Amino acid sequence: MSFPPVLHDRLRLPVVASPLFIVSGPDLVVAQCTAGVIGSFPSLNARPQPVLREWLTDITDRLAKHDANNPETPSAPYAVNLIVHNSNARLEEDLDTLVEFEVPIVITSLGARTDVNDAVHSYGGIVLHDVIDNTFARKAVAKGADGLIAVAAGAGGHAGTQSPFALIQEIRAWFDGPLVLSGAIAHGRAVLAAQAAGADLAYIGSAFIASTEANADLRYKQMIVDSTAGDIVYSNRFTGIHGNYLRGSIEAAGLELDALSDSQPAVPNFGINEDTGPDPKPQPKPWRDIWGAGQGIGVVDAVLPAARIIERLSAEYAQARAALP
Repeated sequence: MSFPPVLHDRLRLPVVASPLFIVSGPDLVVAQCTAGVIGSFPSLNARPQPVLREWLTDITDRLAKHDANNPETPSAPYAVNLIVHNSNARLEEDLDTLVEFEVPIVITSLGARTDVNDAVHSYGGIVLHDVIDNTFARKAVAKGADGLIAVAAGAGGHAGTQSPFALIQEIRAWFDGPLVLSGAIAHGRAVLAAQAAGADLAYIGSAFIASTEANADLRYKQMIVDSTAGDIVYSNRFTGIHGNYLRGSIEAAGLELDALSDSQPAVPNFGINEDTGPDPKPQPKPWRDIWGAGQGIGVVDAVLPAARIIERLSAEYAQARAALP
């Protein structure tokens, strides 16, 4: 399969910045793209739905202005994440908006649908689909996904349990298209290791939570700085799907870690429904109160602008390549 130019042209570093629920917005996406990596955000971060059009207008205008002023270093493309689950009442409206703006890259999660892929392909966009194992990877490609994001053990938020080496080698046995690796990648060495393992690009999320442009609680950013892999808890207690969360946020919400059991809620809650008003009996909510993070955060030691984070990653990546025999 030929590699789509949109996934490598204009990239300073072979990185896709993953869409972070609540955290990613226009400021972070523009900072990521102008620094040379693919920036992204979940469509559901733009609330209510008409705000999505405002965000896309803002992002495309700011990137166009950057490109006009910096012809030697044009911005990287951007991506928008769609939750393709039947509980997402906004899916059709959001998809129509993405088609209207001809969003170059669409990341689909929690389901694969041929009609969604066809809609993106209608204007020349490409679809990357999140998978946690080889079975889901085959289903996604069969339904028309152009590329895959292999979500391995250690990734932030909803994550798989397989070793990145096992997951990548099984997918590469039959798939030669675009492949992105997710899972505890927060250092330039890990970006190079992802490529050595067989991925084309690395997927980095948690490191950008501790960026000045991130729409995250300041306590969340500082907890990313202060925490390490040992502070990550893997549980399905909060959304019905296993994911990785910061131990400190669970404790701050007043929950007993020892009392947490993997109990599947009757109705999965991905945080995708609009808020309907104050809860008479407030409960800790995933993403708002229980904060996601991956195991790679031990390398994050300060809250910095996204461009500085990308500079660090680029320097580490170059040093790692130079150190190889």
